[in-house]
Amino acid sequence: MNDHENPSPYDAPELYDLLFDSLDFDIPYWLDVARSAGGPVLEVACGTGRILLPILKTGVEIDGFDSSPAMVGRLKEKARTSGLTVRAEVADMRDFSMGRRYARIFCAFNGFAHCDTIEDQLAVLRRSLEHLEPGGALVLHMSYPGPAYWSEPEGTAVLEHEAPRSGGGKIQLWDNRKKDIVAQRQDSEVEIWELGASDRPEAVHKFSTSQRWVYRFELELLFRAAGFSRWDILGGFDGRPLKAADDQMLAWAFKG
Repeated sequence: MNDHENPSPYDAPELYDLLFDSLDFDIPYWLDVARSAGGPVLEVACGTGRILLPILKTGVEIDGFDSSPAMVGRLKEKARTSGLTVRAEVADMRDFSMGRRYARIFCAFNGFAHCDTIEDQLAVLRRSLEHLEPGGALVLHMSYPGPAYWSEPEGTAVLEHEAPRSGGGKIQLWDNRKKDIVAQRQDSEVEIWELGASDRPEAVHKFSTSQRWVYRFELELLFRAAGFSRWDILGGFDGRPLKAADDQMLAWAFKG
């Protein structure tokens, strides 16, 4: 869903892994979601397997799909290297067909924000509902776009994330955002910097991406329109209610 001049960062899975493979703040939560499902699990927008592979290693039956062939190829390569057998498909989250039903379906790390329109959002939710077993649940993680986010200055690149490189140096993600508060949309010109041991850039890679943010009651209406029977909106990985503007949003939607 990238219509910018620059390529998508999801076309560069090796760089993506250098940045995010060590990110583990949410892994315990998704492990609990998967272990408690009581049946097979599906990850929507699974990327290179940052979450899927740790779940698979615990013995949970989990499938995944992603719209990026490069990301899915990288995931399969990592699974083979680890001696794991994985079912990972290339598919659009708006129109996927896995040929089975799941006890849990989840979309982590703002994956749902790549739905640009209400039609896209409803398509994802309806396809997910069709793939759920009765009593199953869809779980979405979204950052909550509070006032501080919208008031951030624009036109200047912000260091979004940094990770060490093996052999010395680091890799950095710089994000120059343009935000449209009415459209609830963020368009980003992204640079990924590979720094050497002396902190001098050895390579700079340019990408573009966009995200559309969703608020609580908007999401509840989407769940209702998609046909879910009930839902619960939480404010963090610790299960607290969504109350603060800087919370994370964990949304559970259940099939009756």
